[in-house]
Amino acid sequence: MLKKRLITIASLVKQDAKVLDVGTDHAYLPIYLYQNKISKQIIATDVSSKALEGAKRNLEKENIRDIKLICTDGLNGIDDQYDTLIISGMGTNTIIKILDVKELPNNIILSSNNELYELRKYMNKRGYKIASEIVVQENNQYYDIISYEKGFQKLTTTRLKFGISNDKDYYKYLYNKTKSIFKKANISKKISLIGDLLILRILTI
Repeated sequence: MLKKRLITIASLVKQDAKVLDVGTDHAYLPIYLYQNKISKQIIATDVSSKALEGAKRNLEKENIRDIKLICTDGLNGIDDQYDTLIISGMGTNTIIKILDVKELPNNIILSSNNELYELRKYMNKRGYKIASEIVVQENNQYYDIISYEKGFQKLTTTRLKFGISNDKDYYKYLYNKTKSIFKKANISKKISLIGDLLILRILTI
C-alpha cells in the first residue's frame, strides 16, 4: 500500500495533469497516479540508475508501459512537455538547486525535509503562491507538503516560517521542538526564539 505521504501528494495533482516526478526512486507515486487515472502522461526521473532499475521492474510488474523513465540530475535534459512538477523527499538546498532554472511549470508540488522557511521564501520570490499546504504524520514524523501555482501572494513572516496548513498538532510539535532548542540555547539565541515560541503558542490554541 502506498504511504500516506505519497497519497497526499497524489491528491494535490490536478486531473489529467502532465506530470514530471523528480527523484522518483522506485516510481511508486507515478504508478499510483497512472493506476488511479489521475494522469496518463508521466515522466519519472532519478539521478540513481539503480533506483530506476527498481522503477522499471515495478512498471513491468504492473504491466505499465506509458510512464517514461529518465536517469538524470534534476531537470537536466528534460525536453518533454509537462505542467506539474513534483519534488519530494529532498532537502531545501537540493530542491532550490533543481528549481534554479529559467522556466518552471504552472504547478509545482514540493515536500522538503528541512528549511521550509527558506523554501517558502524562494517560491514566493519566484512568483508562486501556495494553493494548498497539508501536513501528514507518518512513522512519528511530520511531512509538510505544499502545492504551488503561479501567482502573487503576500505572506507574513509567520506564514513564511510556519506555513498555512493550520494543523494544530503540527504547530504543537513545532512549539515543543522550538522550546527544547530554547532550553539549550545561549542568551542571544534565546532572544531570537522568544518570538517564534509566542507565535507558535498562539497557533496551537
